[in-house]
Amino acid sequence: MSSSILLSSTRSEEEKPTVVLWGCELNTSTRRCVVTEEDDFLEHLVLLKTICLDAEAKDEVHVVAVASKNTYGDNRPVPIASLRLSVLPMISLDGFEFIPPVAFELKSGTGPVYLNGQHLILEDDAEYEARGGWLAEAESFSSAGVEEERDRAAEAVQPPAAVCVE
Repeated sequence: MSSSILLSSTRSEEEKPTVVLWGCELNTSTRRCVVTEEDDFLEHLVLLKTICLDAEAKDEVHVVAVASKNTYGDNRPVPIASLRLSVLPMISLDGFEFIPPVAFELKSGTGPVYLNGQHLILEDDAEYEARGGWLAEAESFSSAGVEEERDRAAEAVQPPAAVCVE
């Protein structure tokens, strides 16, 4: 069974990014999972943290590839992990950052392979400056202003969708 999980962290007034935990399962029925962004004028960043095999996975080579736009505009899948239950059942990654939309594919093997990471949602600097930047923020520190800003932030930031394709 394929699943995709999105969990949002709490957001305080001092924090600019919103962190959403993200995960998906790749297997024979779901070989591709796409993380997209909504057209919400916010900056999005997908961080891939771990790739691991299920304890019940076959002892075969499982290759995971990623397809994301690069600086040349290409969107070709590139292998990023080769796992085998008896040799390397899990890898922990640091520094794998992608700008959505990004697709993760199970190129070989039957899985299940689990991918976990974070989806960062950052406020767009241009929109922030258009609202008045730090000066507007300093004026909204009355108790009513803080409550209104918190309500607007909760409505504006929705967790992005991860779509698993069969």
